[in-house]
Amino acid sequence: MEKNMARKALFLDRDGVINQEMGDYVFKKEDFHFEEGIIEICRKALNKGFLLIVVTNQGGIQKGLYSIEEVDLLHTWMKEYFDLHQCPITDIYFSPYHKDLGKNILSKPSSLMLEKACAKYSIDAHQSWMIGDRARDVEAGKKVGCRTVGVGEDSAKAGADYWAPTIKSLSQSEWFEQL
Repeated sequence: MEKNMARKALFLDRDGVINQEMGDYVFKKEDFHFEEGIIEICRKALNKGFLLIVVTNQGGIQKGLYSIEEVDLLHTWMKEYFDLHQCPITDIYFSPYHKDLGKNILSKPSSLMLEKACAKYSIDAHQSWMIGDRARDVEAGKKVGCRTVGVGEDSAKAGADYWAPTIKSLSQSEWFEQL
């Protein structure tokens, strides 16, 4: 695909961006609460030609707290919710590894999940955005060449291209208006 034919993506971290960060591992739908404003952000991005790609660390799998099957069930349910709101998610990438249990090349701040999506869907990272609530999300986006949005206190000093205190405030921001 020629460079001018490349697609653009809105890469989204999951916990703290799509759903509320609960301070613990979220792997059941009864514990999953969507962030206010996330659907509006995703709908606008879709209308502007962005693909929606979720990239999430799920280290609780390696810790034995929940299984890949439980994550897959939750992600299927989450995708159905987005579909009901006319916001189809193109794909979801997750790392089942935890940083405290050995080195891995998949978990953020590695950019490998984003790189895989870029290769699979012919995405131009330089036209794309990564939204995350942690410094590691911003770092992963920057490594692959995305513009970045940090949300919340943990990402405040991560050097994101744009920052907002919450997803709701991001959906009402200058960044959202210019997306």
